[in-house]
Amino acid sequence: MERRTLLKSLAALPLAATAAGNLWAAPASKTRLLFVFMRGGYDAASLLVPISSDYYYQVRPNIAIPKPSDDLKSALAINADWGLHPALRDTIYPLFTSGEAAFVPFAGTEDLSRSHFETQDSIELGQPLQGTRDYRSGFLNRLATTLNADRASAISFTDQLPLIMQGTAQLRNMALRSLGKPQVDARQARMIAAMYDGSPLASQVREGFVVREDVMKQMTGEMDAANRNAITAKGFELEARRIARLMKEKYNVGFVDVGGWDTHVGQGNGAGYLSNRFEELGRGLAGFAQEMGPEWKDTVVVVVSEFGRTFRENGNRGTDHGHGSVYWVLGGGVRGNAVRGEQIALEQKTLFQNRDYPVLNEYRAMFGGLLARMYGLNSGQVETIFGTRGRDLGLV
Repeated sequence: MERRTLLKSLAALPLAATAAGNLWAAPASKTRLLFVFMRGGYDAASLLVPISSDYYYQVRPNIAIPKPSDDLKSALAINADWGLHPALRDTIYPLFTSGEAAFVPFAGTEDLSRSHFETQDSIELGQPLQGTRDYRSGFLNRLATTLNADRASAISFTDQLPLIMQGTAQLRNMALRSLGKPQVDARQARMIAAMYDGSPLASQVREGFVVREDVMKQMTGEMDAANRNAITAKGFELEARRIARLMKEKYNVGFVDVGGWDTHVGQGNGAGYLSNRFEELGRGLAGFAQEMGPEWKDTVVVVVSEFGRTFRENGNRGTDHGHGSVYWVLGGGVRGNAVRGEQIALEQKTLFQNRDYPVLNEYRAMFGGLLARMYGLNSGQVETIFGTRGRDLGLV
């Protein structure tokens, strides 16, 4: 092996090392959670369209989603106040109407920085903003610790272990989108593992490569099928279907992030850049639900972003960093076909700081209530995870 290749391979070892532990035992708990993070701060007012707000149409002359009509680029009415973006007509809208999807508007964190990185960290930490925060403890790690090894088998489907999964429990990560091009072949893996024989890291390195090899075996047939155009090989859908296959067999807590949501310029309305992103994400989430099969009834998917965007469009026919957002909750056991949580009429006087959605449904309380219902957590366990009491919004 060339020295440059060896060094590159060794640099990837921390990823493999996070995969140590009881990796391939099937999860004892039937309940499965997939947390999807839309990084970039998506325009929630285009996803869940406030069709009853005249002010929305006044301040978005170019990018508002048209009110429901026969036009295929208009909003899909879900009640008298809200409509869904038309790009989700064939994916999320059917899940909503069948009672398998719900939305929570005016959701988010108390973080007012409007910084992507700071607000993402706030959500992933799941800790109170006041006082000292532990930047080595994400809330999904604390959930896994609370559930303990008998009930939790958690994985992040990312290149690096994200903050939300870091903490005292040793969790693993594995990026799925590039499985067809492994950086380290079997011979190189054996050589690297041999270098660590007799060292404290020997077990972790070996088990890390076992994870990678096992995942590759799981996906070989699927990748061959993709080469015959059995399923699309583009975008999030392929990754989401891979995630579903692994979660059915091995894991009951998962995390994945999807980028491309920072729409300062030319975001579009019923068509255009943002519409295309919604369509891609919708196909992925619907593909995940389909791939889960009968296990979908015991699965919950939570989709969030670090913040929403300004209620008014800017001079570049886009939107800028905002505050409150809309969270998605999907699953076969979700009490869907509903918009849940505290809500207000959207007018100029009700905007936060005269620009954004206010946060009326604080995310830690919302997630605490949801996880308590999903896993039977008591109030003390919820406070251990989130530092606050849960609030049951009737999502499951």
